[in-house]
Amino acid sequence: QRPFNCCSHQLITSLSLGGGGKRKGRSKKWKEILRFPHIRQCTELSNTIDRDYMSLCEKQPIGRLLFRLYCETRPELLRCIHLLDAMDDYELAPDEKRKSRGGEIIGKALHDYLKGAPFSDYQNSMYFDRFLQWKMLERQPITKDTFRQYRVLGKGGFGEVCACQVRATGKMYACKKLEKKRIKKRKGEAMALNEKQILEKVNSRFVVSLAYAYETKDALCLVLTLMNGGDLKFHIYSMGTPGFEKDRVQFYAAQICCGLDHLHQESIVYRDLKPENILLDDNGHIRISDLGLAIKVPEGEPIRGRVGTVGYMAPEVINNERYGMSPDWWGLGCLIYEMTAGRSPFRARKERVKREEVEKRVQEEEEEYSDKFTEDTEAICRALLTKDPKQRLGCTVEGSAAVKAHCFFKNINFKRLEAGIQEPSFVPDPRAVYCKDVLDIEQFSTVKGVNLDQTDNDFYFKFATGCVSIPWQHEMIDTECFSDLNVFGPHGTRSPDLDWMTPPEPPRRSLLDRILRRHVRACTVLLNQHSDLGTTLTILNLSLKLCYTSLS
Repeated sequence: QRPFNCCSHQLITSLSLGGGGKRKGRSKKWKEILRFPHIRQCTELSNTIDRDYMSLCEKQPIGRLLFRLYCETRPELLRCIHLLDAMDDYELAPDEKRKSRGGEIIGKALHDYLKGAPFSDYQNSMYFDRFLQWKMLERQPITKDTFRQYRVLGKGGFGEVCACQVRATGKMYACKKLEKKRIKKRKGEAMALNEKQILEKVNSRFVVSLAYAYETKDALCLVLTLMNGGDLKFHIYSMGTPGFEKDRVQFYAAQICCGLDHLHQESIVYRDLKPENILLDDNGHIRISDLGLAIKVPEGEPIRGRVGTVGYMAPEVINNERYGMSPDWWGLGCLIYEMTAGRSPFRARKERVKREEVEKRVQEEEEEYSDKFTEDTEAICRALLTKDPKQRLGCTVEGSAAVKAHCFFKNINFKRLEAGIQEPSFVPDPRAVYCKDVLDIEQFSTVKGVNLDQTDNDFYFKFATGCVSIPWQHEMIDTECFSDLNVFGPHGTRSPDLDWMTPPEPPRRSLLDRILRRHVRACTVLLNQHSDLGTTLTILNLSLKLCYTSLS
């Protein structure tokens, strides 16, 4: 690799791991950027926010922490929280046989109690008022100035993908730029908006998260989880002998299975499982990326669509038949096969063959199994690569539970995996570069003959919605901004910004505003002392020179 690429990668890795001392990559003005509005400025939000217990106190990370802080002030509620935590620890114990239906029943009973009078009392506390302040910060406008931009990481269908860093928190992300004119030329508006809305809806540690969506003059920008570890295609084929050992195949397959499960719970079929769409993070965990072909399936209404990548499309997709989630389980079978064999099931590595021939193999031929496949690896591949979707593993009434229960996954504790505490079998080297050299990435040509108009602006308004709630709250917590800013008054009292009786501080004036006001006051005094025109012009000229000197 060229030195330029390595240095850039090391800079990004350093920043993403929290380089920069105590500030951890934060702007010098981070406290000003994340300054809480006075509680009086949250009145409208307080009147309109959906007061749902599970949303405010469980699903939203900052809401969950603040509700727990409130419970800590009441011993009887703190006991409920301790019991819920103990149940979580019990569920995550290494031996999955310890799980019991009784735990679910107790957990439901505790939440039923907490969402009654305790939740009502919480909404009248300073902890809920502080939650409203955080929600107001979450609503701040997002522009290109919210981020620092770094090197180009690659390219997508409509533009470049580059590394970026949130100025306020120091958090690193990948920014996927969709050029406005390129979208319009290719009639890609519906596809771009669909991907954005699906990413916004899915909250899974096994699917790339959308944190922000904003626009610039020339592009629509999706700010996504930064995955520094490269994609599975690179690891399968560019790191020695093609393919992986069984424990590594199991780990990745289990995480992909969880990601598909989370998508399917939202009635979303992914439709494009292939090694280059599975990315590794710094710690060796994977996420499904590039949801451009994903689509929501209406309940009870299978869809039709001949989309995907040649060699990975299921027979029912090739045949243009109606389907639900079945193509994704076929795709998982293809991935397990390829990670094991070091080649895809219906086309050899670098084999030059027509699309029609590959599709014929998928429809008619059985895949071959070498001695790289253990008995249970071959069994799960055969079950997932069943031609008839009605007989395919994962497509019966049990759904993903049947896949997880297969003997191939007997060493995987799915509860621990979903909690992020299962250790990966491979951790990327932070000094290595698992991607193309930035100078090898092809540049986009300029789009000509395309003009943007008001109908385009209507589309951009739907797209550029700012922060996505749950990822933004995780960012505040993970970068320690929450713990640094979430300070109350002495002895559990309200801080001034939470006091409904105290008026808000006037907004702080900019440096330019302060300089101009100071000179205007000085000029006014002098003008009051001199009434002739010549003296007045001299004073005004002198004032302008002083302003220029102050600014430079």
